Amino acid sequence: MDKETVVRVARTAHLALTDEEIERFSADLGEILDWFKVLDEAPGHEGVGVNPTPVSDVMRDDEPSQEYSQPELLKDMKTYDQYVRGPKLA
Repeated sequence: MDKETVVRVARTAHLALTDEEIERFSADLGEILDWFKVLDEAPGHEGVGVNPTPVSDVMRDDEPSQEYSQPELLKDMKTYDQYVRGPKLA
């Protein structure tokens, strides 16, 4: 990776790099990007994705229900006219 790109990325990340660090990161990032080029040589796939088992819609229908009554839920809470009282906000 060229030094100008490293300097631009460092400036964007608010990093102050020395000339030695720019040299080192330029070489290191170039090497890392070369490793990603290996992925370009990987063979493509046909029909098989990341998950080899077919995925179907396993979501249940959303049916509203009330498992607890309102008085039962509010019995242990501090309430005022059936409203739950919380701490004051500053």
